[in-house]
Amino acid sequence: MSDSYRTSRQLVSILHTDGKAELTIRNYDPGAPADDEVIVRVEASPINPSDLGLLFCGGEPSSLASAPNSLTLQVPANVMRGMQARVGQSLPAGNEGGGVVIAAGKAPAAQALMGRTVGILGGGMYAEHRRLRVNQCLPLHAGASSRDAAACFVNPLTALAMVDTMQIEGHKALVHTAAASNLGQMLVKICLKDGVDLVNIVRKPEQAKLLRDVGAKNVVDSSSPDFMKELTEVLAATDATIAFDATGGGTLASNILSCMEAAQSRKGGEFNRYGSSTHKQVYIYGGLERSPTTLTRNYGMAWGLGGFLLTPFLQKVGPKRAQELRERVADEIHTTFASHYSKEIGLTGMLDLDNARGYGRMATGEKYLVNPQK
Repeated sequence: MSDSYRTSRQLVSILHTDGKAELTIRNYDPGAPADDEVIVRVEASPINPSDLGLLFCGGEPSSLASAPNSLTLQVPANVMRGMQARVGQSLPAGNEGGGVVIAAGKAPAAQALMGRTVGILGGGMYAEHRRLRVNQCLPLHAGASSRDAAACFVNPLTALAMVDTMQIEGHKALVHTAAASNLGQMLVKICLKDGVDLVNIVRKPEQAKLLRDVGAKNVVDSSSPDFMKELTEVLAATDATIAFDATGGGTLASNILSCMEAAQSRKGGEFNRYGSSTHKQVYIYGGLERSPTTLTRNYGMAWGLGGFLLTPFLQKVGPKRAQELRERVADEIHTTFASHYSKEIGLTGMLDLDNARGYGRMATGEKYLVNPQK
């Protein structure tokens, strides 16, 4: 097999002692594949909100600045205190991607992937080539491109995990915030197909229209002066008692719990000074809002607020269920789990100041795709 892949380029993030985070491109050797490994020529990798934490080290996007062959930004002192273990390390970024297998180890499972287009998960995807274990690859059906494969893990599996979590925990319907995102649109399609009631919370009227255009039935705009009333009405109609919040900060999680409590209280029954007995749960899975999470506890005592991550969920449900979810993604990659991108850039394009300001905004409808071969 050709070993031309042994000389590759990869984008890395470095945190310096002075609080500067630096993005730069280095030459690296992915190494020869072991028996159960493959080499993938990475042709597409999305920039997800979850990638920005590693890329920017918690730094302020407003401080982005160009430097020779690199990009820098300032990390606030309060963030630096929790980042000391990262100082001096050159860390590759990019959670997922898509590409073509160009070399494989001796194991039959590895050889079976030769020449296949695969979705890949394992970090370090902003690179020309990646060495990965067979079980980190999702082979797609004939006709699928690397662009199709690029985002077949994080958003699709997270959306599926939300529905599974709702069912496992005994809830009847769910709520999703920042719902016009790529993930949010996937969740709308999943819930429509599976007959699950979904309440979508957006921040702008145009986002509400976007979701209704893809079939969403219950959309509430948090910028509306009657937001709390409108949310309570739709929660009462759907009986949704679990929410997944991509914003994280501010009062939104608390407002959702308050409206859930108001909706549950409508069911009547004997007055209880501790609130309704129905458990109401909000899971925070993102950090679009950087301010502290503020709770106003006016929703009784049967409630919970926690964090949600995909990897612990997959470990919890086990390999059989995880594989079922992966196969569904492959089967519906052009429909339910199709991703849309506003701009495609190369590795050096990630160091362009205007591009970085763009992908650093995490704005709905402005998702960037990295093609390391570009």
